[in-house]
Amino acid sequence: MSTRPLEGKVVAVAGATGAAGRAVLRRLAADGATVIAAGSDARRLDEVMDATRAHVPGSRVSGQVIDLLDPQEVHDWADHLEAEHGHVDGVFHLVGGWRGSKTFFDSRIDDWDWLHDRVVRTLQHTSLAFQPALVRSAAGRYAMISATAAHKPTAGGAAYAAAKAASEAWTLSMADSFKKETTSPDGLPTAAAAILVIKALVTPEMRTEKPEAKFPGFTDTADLADTLAGLWDRPAAELNGQHLWLTAR
Repeated sequence: MSTRPLEGKVVAVAGATGAAGRAVLRRLAADGATVIAAGSDARRLDEVMDATRAHVPGSRVSGQVIDLLDPQEVHDWADHLEAEHGHVDGVFHLVGGWRGSKTFFDSRIDDWDWLHDRVVRTLQHTSLAFQPALVRSAAGRYAMISATAAHKPTAGGAAYAAAKAASEAWTLSMADSFKKETTSPDGLPTAAAAILVIKALVTPEMRTEKPEAKFPGFTDTADLADTLAGLWDRPAAELNGQHLWLTAR
């Protein structure tokens, strides 16, 4: 019998080719999950899958080149995964990006447009597409990565802070849907949506390149991956709608 905690779980990771994605794929695969990595660049997707398989021999990881800005494509992807595997138990939205300015007056609306598409719209599409499957799962989990900027905006970071705040509000609405569409006999939600809050991420490569740097308040990608993999350790009713702070408030 397998002792891997995520054995049998099917987890989709959007934005899998970034620094966070690489760490999360490895951790999920090591814990026994079937992982589907999504990205827009086929070459980078192949690289991250090859790296995961090399790090975790025998891992069940596959990739999907997908345009997260195309709602029909995302819905078709969600339907296909549930049909293929019988269930989808987790969706992690790791699509990121930052744009800002030196002052508030210098804020550019085209920065907002870019962040709205990349950060907000992609989250809207993944959450809408996968919500029904997560409700049907015995233990559905949805998670997004937010930032301290959403809670303490800076003058030059208006567009970024607003995008993250909008994404948080959308995710909290999803969490409320899980409360109302529960399928458990005791009336408690079986699915949960959570918001992980960071200041910024730091990778092992960054620490190697700058061994003298302290990276104050930064979250290691491995710690982020540990938190995401641990979402199934907590009851959905306790986790749903929560902010999980991985840096000082």
